Amino acid sequence: MNSQLPFARRQVLQAAAALYVTSLSLASQAQEKASAGTPAVAPTPKRVVFVVSNEVNPGPAGFPIGYYLTELAHPYWLFQQRGYTMDIASPLGGRVVHDAMSDPEGGRFGPPQDFLSIGFKHSPRVKPLLENTKKLSDVKMADYDAIFVIGGLGPMITFTDNVALHQLFASFYEAGKVSATICHGSVILLKTRLSTGKLLADGKQWTGFCDAEEEIVDKAYSRQVQPFRIETEAKKNPNTRFVQGPPYRPFAVRDGQLISGQQGSSGARTAELVIQALEG
Repeated sequence: MNSQLPFARRQVLQAAAALYVTSLSLASQAQEKASAGTPAVAPTPKRVVFVVSNEVNPGPAGFPIGYYLTELAHPYWLFQQRGYTMDIASPLGGRVVHDAMSDPEGGRFGPPQDFLSIGFKHSPRVKPLLENTKKLSDVKMADYDAIFVIGGLGPMITFTDNVALHQLFASFYEAGKVSATICHGSVILLKTRLSTGKLLADGKQWTGFCDAEEEIVDKAYSRQVQPFRIETEAKKNPNTRFVQGPPYRPFAVRDGQLISGQQGSSGARTAELVIQALEG
């Protein structure tokens, strides 16, 4: 286990470092588009709603759980650089907390050099958003261009059978809007159904926290942390295609308007696909 944890942390650090390069690349693309065309009227900012888990205390493994810090912090920062407007929602509304394991300031899986997440965590502008998240029932699909469902340890409890969340996500997808998940947030794709009754994931390629990564977490805590595994359940459905990259390496896929990222190392990669879908 000790040999695997540093490896996982290195991959997360590489993802955080790559985030800056990603932002430069996206900014360069925007400048090229602007210089190539006629003088343009300032576009209406894209609107994104993040959905994060409320705290579960205690979680199945006996300690408090919530959302994964980097999975919210990194996309939030990238979208902010693009001038997007953003809201943060949760099933119950109100205060949300990140998983202690994801904290760069002492968390078991939180890389100490992840300055973006540290800045996000301490930002006086962000703190009120995390103390008073919008209640999921108050989120209207018509008010946004994209939905982004964040992972962490909490979603396996708070999202798995959350029909309201499933229906909201399906409404975005059926309206042709960008519909994104990351890590354990992808658990909703096991049960989200379209208005026809068909599983949204049928015929689709998607990703989420894989079994190999669950093994690393379980070994780190010497217990089973999650009640079940997304990859194992996804592979029971012959009509969908669950894909993955190496453990804790940045990996995200797009299948039409459906975008998904594998884990916390993939926040920037997933956000980049969302940006491409919104602006392409």
